[in-house]
Amino acid sequence: MKIEAISGYGGKTPACFLVEIEGKRFLLDLGEGPEAGVFPDLAKLGRIDAVLISHSHKDHIGALPLLDQIGSPPVYTTAMVREISAHSMLDVTRDLPLQGAIDILGVAVETGRASHAPGGIWMRIGGEGGVLYTGDWTRESELYGLDDFPRAAAAICDVSYGDHEEPLSIGIDRIAKEALSGPLLLPMPPAGRGLDSAVLLSEAGLRVGLCPAHRKIAERLAASGRGEVSATARQRLTGLLEKAATLHGDSSAEGVMIAAAADAGDGLAAKLAARFADNDAVRIIFTGHVADGTPGKALIEEGIAGFARWNVHPRASDIRWFADLVQPRVILPAFAGKPAMTRLAALYPDLSFSGPTIDI
Repeated sequence: MKIEAISGYGGKTPACFLVEIEGKRFLLDLGEGPEAGVFPDLAKLGRIDAVLISHSHKDHIGALPLLDQIGSPPVYTTAMVREISAHSMLDVTRDLPLQGAIDILGVAVETGRASHAPGGIWMRIGGEGGVLYTGDWTRESELYGLDDFPRAAAAICDVSYGDHEEPLSIGIDRIAKEALSGPLLLPMPPAGRGLDSAVLLSEAGLRVGLCPAHRKIAERLAASGRGEVSATARQRLTGLLEKAATLHGDSSAEGVMIAAAADAGDGLAAKLAARFADNDAVRIIFTGHVADGTPGKALIEEGIAGFARWNVHPRASDIRWFADLVQPRVILPAFAGKPAMTRLAALYPDLSFSGPTIDI
């Protein structure tokens, strides 16, 4: 078995990992960004047998238009990923189970919920002697379930935060305090932490407004019986939809306004951020990675907007938990910059972190 990070190793770069196993060549995710126009280099990759998608975020699916460079292989996703993504190339994808097993070209592929996003999954390829790819994952989501990871000989593990250990509860308190002091705009992704934050802040008694993109995904999840979220989470989403106002371009500044996109580069968040940037009565807070060249980055650098992390990736202690559960011989660490990765490796010297390739 050979594993190679085509992209996604050594920093916040697009997810794209090659797995060669049992005579087949699988590509795990095919992303763009986070900066616009940053794609994996597929020039020398050759023909791929299948592309398996972990979830619907751009840095995991944004390079799908490049499929013809690798022989136009079939693409596999969960049903929810296909339903909520605006990417036209996912319309004809084949099904991956949310929780279960499937045979792809004679290779066993098992999946479970990864908790980071609606329909997001981890996948184990080749059984216990194969590789486990986590996709993006977290243990702190209120809505999205995380199924226990199975054992595997090798792992490609999201370690985006490196040695970061601050719990989500601190970030929630920070944001709630800001909301109590006046109107607050939170640019957030609707297929992810946006709905987590909306549910928690609404249940805390704060007035919450949602953009149409957030409402649409909340409605899909509340109506779905496939298990992307639990029955209790569906009830919480239904309660949120009943209480939350619907935001529009000329909405007045009040309560907690949660709108896409997460970097205020487009969607309703772009319009509202532009409107409120000169309004000292409105706070704008970004809660996740904000790429260079985006309006969000500019607003933060100019001191107009603030930043408060809403955890959607594993903390350092979660990496320890993962390794104890999966017991991999080697871990390819994904999406962490070199300084953070160096600190994480020093924290857990007993774990075997690889470079961008694994051959076992």
